[in-house]
Amino acid sequence: MSEQAPRFIEGLILSRQQLETSQGVELILWLASDYGPCKVVIPAQRYVFLLPQQDLQQAQTLWAEQQLAVQDIRFLALKSFKQQPVAAVYSFTQKVFRALQLVLDAVNIPYFEADIKISDRYLMERFIYGCVSVSGEIVWTGQHWLCHSPKLQAGKYSPRLKLVSLDVECSPQRELYSIGLSYGNAYSKLATGSVVPYSIVLMIGGARPVDDINIHWVEDEKSLLLSLQSWLNQYDPDAIIGWAVANFDLRLLFERAKVHDLQLRIGRDGSALRWLGHSDDPQQGSVILNGRVVLDGIDQLKNAGWQFESFSLEFVSQSMLADGKLISTDHNKGLAIQRQFEQDPISLARYNLQDCLLVERIFAKAQLVDYATQRARLTGLALDRRGASVAAFTNLYLPLLHRSGYIAPNIGDVEAQHSPGGFVMDSRPGLYSWVLVLDFKSLYPSIMRTFKIDPMGLIEGLHDAQADSIPGFRGARFSRSKHHLPGILDKLSAARELAKSENNQPFQHAIKIIMNSMYGVLGSQGCRFHDTRLASSITLRSHQIMKETRTVIEQLGEQVIYGDTDSTFIWLQKCESASNAQIRGEELEKQINEYWVSKLRDELQLDCFLEIEFETCFRQFFMPTLRGSEMGSKKRYVGLKQTPEGEEILFKGLETVRSDWTEMAQEFQKSLYLKVFAGEPIDSLVINTVNKLNAGELDSKLVYYKRLRRPLAAYLKNVPPQVRAARLADQKNARLGRPLRYQQRGRIAYLMTVNGPEAIEYLSSAIDYQHYIDKQLRPIAEAILPLLGKDFTQLISDQLSLF
Repeated sequence: MSEQAPRFIEGLILSRQQLETSQGVELILWLASDYGPCKVVIPAQRYVFLLPQQDLQQAQTLWAEQQLAVQDIRFLALKSFKQQPVAAVYSFTQKVFRALQLVLDAVNIPYFEADIKISDRYLMERFIYGCVSVSGEIVWTGQHWLCHSPKLQAGKYSPRLKLVSLDVECSPQRELYSIGLSYGNAYSKLATGSVVPYSIVLMIGGARPVDDINIHWVEDEKSLLLSLQSWLNQYDPDAIIGWAVANFDLRLLFERAKVHDLQLRIGRDGSALRWLGHSDDPQQGSVILNGRVVLDGIDQLKNAGWQFESFSLEFVSQSMLADGKLISTDHNKGLAIQRQFEQDPISLARYNLQDCLLVERIFAKAQLVDYATQRARLTGLALDRRGASVAAFTNLYLPLLHRSGYIAPNIGDVEAQHSPGGFVMDSRPGLYSWVLVLDFKSLYPSIMRTFKIDPMGLIEGLHDAQADSIPGFRGARFSRSKHHLPGILDKLSAARELAKSENNQPFQHAIKIIMNSMYGVLGSQGCRFHDTRLASSITLRSHQIMKETRTVIEQLGEQVIYGDTDSTFIWLQKCESASNAQIRGEELEKQINEYWVSKLRDELQLDCFLEIEFETCFRQFFMPTLRGSEMGSKKRYVGLKQTPEGEEILFKGLETVRSDWTEMAQEFQKSLYLKVFAGEPIDSLVINTVNKLNAGELDSKLVYYKRLRRPLAAYLKNVPPQVRAARLADQKNARLGRPLRYQQRGRIAYLMTVNGPEAIEYLSSAIDYQHYIDKQLRPIAEAILPLLGKDFTQLISDQLSLF
């Protein structure tokens, strides 16, 4: 590390903190940069909220009566959405800040923007999102760069963070056994006979020879903690990654350090690891680790839009990597780990390190660090922030709103009302050949861009002369010129197209999620800009567009059989080949786009950002009826899709994509439809599947996997099968002196038996094969067989009559 001070440092914000001092609030930013870690200290910041000027005199009188001293008051050239001029009220301490507001609450005097953190306000008002350029007096402390009272501006730094994947193993009593560390972006699979590079396991025990894994042996738990402290400070990572790494691993390290009267000093400035628990949920909390960011794999996958039936490391790693943990059983895993520690600690070290490597490989495959970085650069959200679409919207929108002379309303200022959902057309059930799907590209963002849907634009539009504003729905009108959200979306859309052209998948994916969240934010009652006129002007406009698009298509001589949100399904009745379908799809795409450009230009004098794309061609397509009805279903279909690589069967909303259906049902359904689409007879498939089921040949494929979304005790009236199975399993666990597995949520595997549902680990009764015929095979078969002139019950009874 060079100790020659640079003129400026550009870096990515890893963490941000606020510290009260006698001169005000000190903001502390930690950056990752090409020069190494940098600590930035911004002094003398203040808490602030905004107050209508008309209420200021009364407020000052009340504060004086309570002997509350206001640090400063400034009249601003800003106004509320109700056109009231406002003043800013400042204080140095959070205690006074809250006391001032409590006085106002008591007499119902409104105040605004009090919930915005000082650090967030400081950064967003300077349009600093994720990356920052720092100049000023920069000095080297021996551990990191330090800059006091800096000049800050937005940066464009593209970092490569220094990572370590951390995993802790412990006893059932939460005593530490070992700590695995994988670093240097190894992403290697642990293999006996070759040492995984850039990895180490810190482990309690006597040294013993081992040639396939790097183990550092220590005497006891206190030595283990001190070894970790030394290792982290020497390696000095920007980010610690893991699986439930904050709520489990780092929290456990904090708790075990307290047992030994230690402060685990693993912050970049020598500060101790801290854990701040939530008073209302002791299982949740946050880690304070100065100068480093903690990225949890579960949170980051959810932020990036990944969905899994279970977010356990075993399930996700098997799904993404076709690889898993070295102790794969869920049954008494704590005791299995304890036995390995006592009898075969080297195997436990391999298990520990494998978990680290799995996390590292998942982060690499899903590009989670790149995604988190790009999200931060786009929105200003902290790297480790969960969800937070509302916060992202506020960061982007609020500084622009201020520069237009407005302040933000409070949550609840506009009475919450329901807004309509997306458009879903009644379907025409049946079995079809050659069905095209045309999708509107980013329909909701495109509507916002085209029709200028915007919170400030709504306020301004209602004040405009009616002829000058753009009509919305439920009484909304929008300004043609005074708005910000369309411009934000314009920039995001352009950035996404550039990211696509550069094949920057994390960046374009981050933009897509942010753009699509804009409608949800405006429709959320937890957003300060929520107004049903905004959300309804998006969804009802989409209804209008989808209905009118159907009319256009039918006027062009084609038949629309279904529509859903932004997709239109078109049956080409006269099509004979994939090439003809391709040509017709491209023609329809061009004709529909030309229609909307012309219509919006001529009728509303608007530029059109609506764009429909020919997305998919199904050579065969099936739209089922609702069960027990002749009406067509919605959001449920199956099709044989034409792709450049060949044909692919796609299920939507049916059993193969529903987690509560068994592997047998999923395989049966896929095989059934492949035969139907190929024009092959299906009788033998149905009969053979039932015969194999009754013969016990499919037992391994009859397991139900269900999540327990509430504690077991919370299920009082309606007790579903998975809860009954879990209660029986925990009753047996209690009798055997084993830990109770299912009391506080979780995931259970069970089968239906003649005595009801039983967990797979305690299966003792005969399997109820008739249940699987009636509840798994029959519904799948009866969705399609009537169209083929066949009856499931008749097929089965004909088979039985042969014996």
